[in-house]
Amino acid sequence: MGDKDFTATISVDQTPEEAFNAINNVRGWWSENIEGGTDKLGAEFVYRYQDVHFCKLKIANFIPAKKVVWHVLENRFNFTKDKNEWKGTDIVFEVSKKGNKTEIRFTHRGLVPEYECFDVCSNAWGSYINGSLRSLMTTGKGRPNHTE
Repeated sequence: MGDKDFTATISVDQTPEEAFNAINNVRGWWSENIEGGTDKLGAEFVYRYQDVHFCKLKIANFIPAKKVVWHVLENRFNFTKDKNEWKGTDIVFEVSKKGNKTEIRFTHRGLVPEYECFDVCSNAWGSYINGSLRSLMTTGKGRPNHTE
């Protein structure tokens, strides 16, 4: 992984299995408007946010309680010159036990400061990971985008 890729790390009291299950409950923390399967190798799903962002992802790696990787197959932004900035990037969740905590390391491989969307996208990911996903793991309720 490059040292410029966006990363965020959280620690929770839940088990690696519980954390992994929450990550794969994408409708529970990212968006209720997800179409397709989000919890098995090879599954493809679509994320949409109004007319601002469309993204088609494929689960490229799926190791229960340890790691999941989403590969971005298609992407469209309505706020960048290069509408396809995320295309070909990987969104990686690595789960590990650290003492009596479970650590989740999120990396968007390919989301780098040179991208026009970097500030907006890294702020959004930070909020989803540190806020919504952490909340889903610790309280059972995330803060996903609502269905339009």
